[in-house]
Amino acid sequence: MKKFDYSPIEKSRTFIETNIYGVCAYLGRKLDIPSKKVRLFFVYASFLALGSPVIIYLSLAFVLNLRYMVKTQRNPVWDI
Repeated sequence: MKKFDYSPIEKSRTFIETNIYGVCAYLGRKLDIPSKKVRLFFVYASFLALGSPVIIYLSLAFVLNLRYMVKTQRNPVWDI
């Protein structure tokens, strides 16, 4: 089987889309729109609002990470 060589830009794009918090993917799933459009919204809004959406993005990342940690550490009674 032949392996594909990806360009450095494609590798970085894949890394960013799969590993950076997942806020845009989460919002895209909840709002039923592509996550690429949510990412573009955050980028354009950051330029227009001089970076304040970055604070919103990071706070959403914190809340999503906290929710994930609570869900994974919870042991239901019937699993004991």
